[in-house]
Parts: sequence; C-alpha cells; structure tokens
Amino acid sequence: MKQKIIDTIKKYNLIANGDNVVIGVSGGPDSICLLHVLNELKNEIGFNIYVAHVNHMIRNEADEETKYVENICEKLKIKCFVKRIDVLKIANNLKRGTEETGRQIRYEFFNEILEKTNSNKIATAHNNNDKIETIIMNILRGSGLSGLKGIEPIRDNKYIRPLINVSREEIEEYCKIHKLEPKIDKSNKDNIYTRNKVRNIVIPYIKKEFNPNIIKTLNRLSEVATEENEYINKITKETFNKINVGTSISHPQMQENHTSHITHPTSIALDLKQFNNLELVIKRRLILYTINELLGTTEGIEKINIDDIIKLCNNNIGNKYLSPIKKLKVLIKSKKIFFIALN
Repeated sequence: MKQKIIDTIKKYNLIANGDNVVIGVSGGPDSICLLHVLNELKNEIGFNIYVAHVNHMIRNEADEETKYVENICEKLKIKCFVKRIDVLKIANNLKRGTEETGRQIRYEFFNEILEKTNSNKIATAHNNNDKIETIIMNILRGSGLSGLKGIEPIRDNKYIRPLINVSREEIEEYCKIHKLEPKIDKSNKDNIYTRNKVRNIVIPYIKKEFNPNIIKTLNRLSEVATEENEYINKITKETFNKINVGTSISHPQMQENHTSHITHPTSIALDLKQFNNLELVIKRRLILYTINELLGTTEGIEKINIDDIIKLCNNNIGNKYLSPIKKLKVLIKSKKIFFIALN
C-alpha cells in the first residue's frame, strides 16, 4: 500500500522536495494512515509536515479524538494545530447542514494553518472508496461529465489526496499492522446522511445484485471521464482566449477564506457572434469557465442558469440582461456578451 501511495505522489506530482504540507487529521483510520505514511516519506522526499485538527464539538467522543491526535503528533514530534468550534450551533445559525458547515470550517482552518506555517499544500485523507461514493452521489444528482471524475488527486495545485488510489480495506489493514489504533467515528454508520447511505446501502446492494467489481468499474469510468473532461477543458480555454474581447481588472481582493490576496476582473466581454456559432457543449463550458474567471467560483450556477444565458445570446437583443446569482450580471450590448461582477 505504501508503494501505491508513493506511485500516486509521483504520478500526479503531489509533493516535491522543499514542500510544506498541512495534513488534515481527524483521528480516524484514513487520516491517521495518511499521517503515518507521510511522516515516513518526509525525509525520503524532502518535505515538512504539520497537522491541523478540528474538534466539531458534536459527539461525546470528540475530546477523546482530539487528545489522541495531539498524543500521536507529540510522539512523532509533529507540530499540531487544534481548533474547537461548535459546528452544530453555527450550522443552525446559518440554517445550513452540519456536513456542509463542518467542511467549510475545516477548510478555512486548513488554509489558516497553511498561511501560518508558510506551507503550500493541504493533504486530505480521501481514499478510493470516497471517490467512488462521490461519483455515485454525483450521478444521483444528475451531474455532467465532470461529476464522473469523482475526487481528483490534486486540485488548484494545493489540495492533495495521496490516498486516492488506496481502498478503505487497505487503510484499515495498514492501521492494524502498524498498531495505530485510530478512533472510529460511529456516525459513519448513521444512514441519515446521503454519503453513508451510498456507502452502507447502495454500494453493498450493487455488489451483491449487479456487479461485485463495481469499484473497479467506476474507477475505469472515472479515468475515461477525466481524460475527456481535460480535452474539453483545453478546447474551452482556447475558445475563451479566442473570443474574449475585453477584460477589466479590479483591485486585489481577499478570498472568502481570508487566506491570501487575489485579483479578479470586474467584467469580461465575449464576442456574441462567435459565441452563437459554437457547439452547445462548448457554449455551456465556456459560460462556466468565464464565470469562474470572473468570480473565482461557479457556486450557485445551475444548468437552468446556463441555458437562460444561451437563450439570451440567441435572441441577440441589445441591452437585455440576466442576474442568475447576486454576484453576477450577464448583459448583451454592442454585439458583445458582458459578464459583470456585482458587489
């Protein structure tokens, strides 16, 4: 299993000599396995590691898990940063799900520690089972091609998943062999959450009734989807550069996680005629690509919004506009499509 992780690191260039890596560690088998393996590899590859742990204050076992993570870091002589925060209270105040809120808080904390330690990578313990579960969840939500990729080994050249090609069974066996005694989150058995339903009900049922090799099958699907998606992304970027007829740049702004300064345009203009002559699949991708270039995210943009923008462009009536989300205005004017960022 260790060699499989090394191969993954090399194949996707996840960690290089001189990197500083923040590892998100919950205390469960996946993250403890990741911590143990990266600690063994740090001298071999030449990188430094730090641990970030969030105590969500939801379960009675949370304090015990925090103490376990602190102890193992002390034993390995690794700097450990801990954040205790009442996720349930925050989720209720924001009227959002605890899973979503917890994830956001974790990543904000990981980025905070990344800045504090002058690190450049954040390692999370997503494994191959997580990837397959994500693909199934995306299919159930009606995802497009990009959703069939599942969880990628690296995102934004910062978030890395060295365990992405390792199965949960291999991880548990590794922990047993090395007597790591990780903490088990009992809520993983609670089927009120969608991912747990997919993990505990859907996948076992598919294995039993349809395809015992469903994990391998969906991995192949993911590989094909990734290759085809990368090709379409390449075409989309080339098309964007070709029909982009104007970009207005704003002053540097703070990212939502307040970790670093970034610069986003205030508006991007595309040539309307050239856009209307494109294939539908490229039009859709181009709209998402442009919005991401403008806002740094496509959060809140749904298929119906994209189709409405395409209809607006087809009608070709000047001074007509849409605001699919609060932060965005799409305006047709002077034979151009203006994507405008709103404060």
